[in-house]
Amino acid sequence: MFRRLQAIALATILVVAAFSTGYDFLFYLLYLGILVVGGSYVLVRLGLSDLEAGYAVSQLHGHVGDRMRVTYTLRNSSRLPKPWLEIHNPTTLPGGLPGRAITLGGHAERSWLIRAPLTRRGHFRIEPLHIRTADPFGFFEAAATVGQGISVVVYPRLEPLPMWRLPAASLEGSHASPERTLQTTPLATTVRPYAPGDSMNRIHWRSTARHGDIQVKEFDLEQTADAWIILDLQRGIQAGRGEESTTEAMIRAAASIADKALTENRAVGMTVNAGRTAYLPADRGGRQHQKVMQLLAAVDADSATPLVETLISSVGRLRRGMTAVVITASTDAAWIRPLASLRTRGIGCVVVLADAARYAAYEAAVKAEAAGGEVRHDAASDEATAKRRRAINHALAEYELKAHTIEPNRPLGEVLIS
Repeated sequence: MFRRLQAIALATILVVAAFSTGYDFLFYLLYLGILVVGGSYVLVRLGLSDLEAGYAVSQLHGHVGDRMRVTYTLRNSSRLPKPWLEIHNPTTLPGGLPGRAITLGGHAERSWLIRAPLTRRGHFRIEPLHIRTADPFGFFEAAATVGQGISVVVYPRLEPLPMWRLPAASLEGSHASPERTLQTTPLATTVRPYAPGDSMNRIHWRSTARHGDIQVKEFDLEQTADAWIILDLQRGIQAGRGEESTTEAMIRAAASIADKALTENRAVGMTVNAGRTAYLPADRGGRQHQKVMQLLAAVDADSATPLVETLISSVGRLRRGMTAVVITASTDAAWIRPLASLRTRGIGCVVVLADAARYAAYEAAVKAEAAGGEVRHDAASDEATAKRRRAINHALAEYELKAHTIEPNRPLGEVLIS
């Protein structure tokens, strides 16, 4: 705008000077200015005409660590070239989407692919495609938006847990049995040749047709134990920053354990102690997997409710045969007694502790390394932290509760089998 005002003022002075003095040189400058300004105006007016543009996103959801592919296509259906086009997608994704300035010839088409890393979980927005053009002198510009905005959901990163199995409650049928059963269950595992006494409804007709003799199905006992995950996101107990924080580590643990349990055909329920306590009823299958990931993508460590209150409010939702998985960074031993009392109701228990002191120390070390200094330790604070850690470990051991400790830069699969 300031440059345009300057041009108008200069043009006014030039017109007055040319007609008042009659100098040919001033008229030459006046005609040149009219040609430049008029040509710039026409160039901008034609810059977005007969132009087709669009973009396509490969996925509307993904996990942290994935790469989202965005394909852009611009097509010029006119014979006149487009000397300068600026293409950009406004977005709330961390790091944004890189824009591009291109030149497009007559009847030409340009396409390119962007691989955008998904670095943070959450709900994000990609706005419509923004195209802008202008003249070389900056007198005029034109812009247009193409398409519609879309929402992208980034789920927590899933860590592999190949060697870990969710502990079952102390009930018959609460874990998968490798022994065959005479009952017909949904878990058909293999086929074998027919033997006298086998029921006709156990015949597997496709295998029979393929082998040429009668084949019957064998079944495992159905896994009946459900998992109920209690995720504690109390505000005052968190430490660390970014992906290396207790908040993100616990959310990753909850997502990975839920994914593992659902893969094992268990039903999974969830309680999240966030700003507003969220309850997800136990269910199994792909739809439940999506519900769990959607919930964990949106939560944050903004709760003021202690874990003991969350446990007490969740007791009525847990039934006999379930396994409760408590994920917390709390060093207050008050929640251990209510958790231990669940075993008298036939509910298994496992605790995943995020070591807030080590995450805080890791953050301090990263800051000190970036600043080129050394980490300063407070002996009194370190002793108090160690004392609270010993107290919580002693209380867990007293009630014979199985616990795993999450630490920075240590894979979750390694933690859970240690």
